[in-house]
Amino acid sequence: MHLNGISLKHNKRTADSATVPVPLPESVKLPMSQHMGAPCEPLVKAGDAVKVGQKIGDTDAFMSTPVHSSVSGIVTAVEDHLLANGKVCKAVVIESDGRQKMSDEIYRPVVNDRESFINAIRESGCCGLGGAGFPTHIKLRVDTDKTPVDSLVINAAECEPYITSDYRELIEAPEDVLDGIDKVMKYIGIAHAYICIEDNKPQAIEDMKRRTATRDDITVVKLKSSYPQGAEKVVAFSATGRIIGEGELPANKGIIVMNVSTAGFISRYLKTGIPLVERRLTLDGDAFGTPCNVKAPIGISVRKLIEFADGSVDDIAKLLAGGPMMGMCLYDFDAPITKTNNAILGMTEKWAVRNEAKTACIRCGRCVRACPLRLMPTEFEKAYEARDVERLRKLKIGLCMNCGSCSYVCPAKRNLAEINQLAKELAR
Repeated sequence: MHLNGISLKHNKRTADSATVPVPLPESVKLPMSQHMGAPCEPLVKAGDAVKVGQKIGDTDAFMSTPVHSSVSGIVTAVEDHLLANGKVCKAVVIESDGRQKMSDEIYRPVVNDRESFINAIRESGCCGLGGAGFPTHIKLRVDTDKTPVDSLVINAAECEPYITSDYRELIEAPEDVLDGIDKVMKYIGIAHAYICIEDNKPQAIEDMKRRTATRDDITVVKLKSSYPQGAEKVVAFSATGRIIGEGELPANKGIIVMNVSTAGFISRYLKTGIPLVERRLTLDGDAFGTPCNVKAPIGISVRKLIEFADGSVDDIAKLLAGGPMMGMCLYDFDAPITKTNNAILGMTEKWAVRNEAKTACIRCGRCVRACPLRLMPTEFEKAYEARDVERLRKLKIGLCMNCGSCSYVCPAKRNLAEINQLAKELAR
C-alpha cells in the first residue's frame, strides 16, 4: 500500500532557534477543558492562594486529566470561558505573585509497576502534546491481554509548515526523549519502539541513530517529507506497515502512537514530580518580527507571546493555534495557551486571506490523489449537500483526518476540508 500526500513549503525558520523562556505574566487563565474528553471541575475559588504545580481542577470522569496551576499567586476568578471550538467551560484566573513557589503537592512519583506508572501519568496532567490532547493515561491503559501491543511509535514527523517545537525537543532534550521511551516500553510491556522523523531534520535523525546504535529494540525511521506524514494513521503505517481501519485505534493493531514531546515530558515528570504546567511553542508568521521557540507557562495570553515575538495585534489578519493546515483560528488575542498548543502563527493580510473566488468543480481528481487515505472529497461534498448520511458512511467519511490536503490542491478553491468536517458531524 502507498499513502498519498502533498508537498508543502516547510518554512522551518525557527529550526535553529533555541528555546527561550518568556517573562512571567501578571496573570494566567487556565481552562478546565484542555484535553479530549470530560472537562475538570475547579478545585479552588476566588481568594484562594495557589502554588506552581498545585492541582486546581479534576474530575472523576474516566476520559479526562487534571489541571495544575502554572504560577503561584491568588485566584481572582472562576468564570465561564469560551473555547475556540465554540464550547464553554470553567476557567480559573490566577494573579501571579512573581515568586513561583512550588506546591507541597509536588513529589517524585513512586513507580514500580504498570498500574502505578499509569496512575502517575494521570496525576501529571499529561495529554498528547502533538495537538489532539488525548489523555495519555487512557492511551497507555490498553488491555494487553485482549489487545497485545508490541510497537511504540514516537511521532516526531512535525510535517506542518513553520512548527519546530518538537524538533527542538529532539535537539535540546534527546536524553529525556529516550528515557521517556524506555519508561513506556518497560512499564507497558512493549518490545519495540520506532522514532519517526521526517528527512528534512537530518541533524535529529543522525543524533538519534547515534544514540540508539547499539540497541535492537529502537529503530529510527527516516520519513519522506510529505504532508500529512505526522497524522496518526499515516505515521503508524510508515513505521510498521500496519493499516488502522475505520473505527479502530492504533492499539487494535498492536501500536501505541505518542508525540515526541510527550515522551520527553514523561521522563521529566518521573524525575521531578512537576506536572504539565508549561509548554514549548513556536511563534512564527510574517506578522512576527522575531520568530522563535519559547517555553511559556500554560495559561499565558496569546497577546503576551505576540509582544514577545515583536509582533503587533494591529498587523495580524489571521491568528492560528497550531499549523496553517490543521491549526485552529483564534478569535481573541487574549485567549490563553493550553496544553495542546505547539505553535502560534500570526499572518498579515498578505498571507492570511484567500481572495480567489470559488468556482464549480472541474472533476480533475486532484483532491482524491492528494488524500493520504484515498478518500473522495468531491463525493463527500455532493453527499453532504444532499444530506445523504448513508452515502457518506459508505464513502468512509469517518476516516477523514481533517488534514486539509484536498482544499490545498483544489484549483476551483472549493472548501472541501470544511465540508468534510460538517459531513462527519452530520454522519455522527
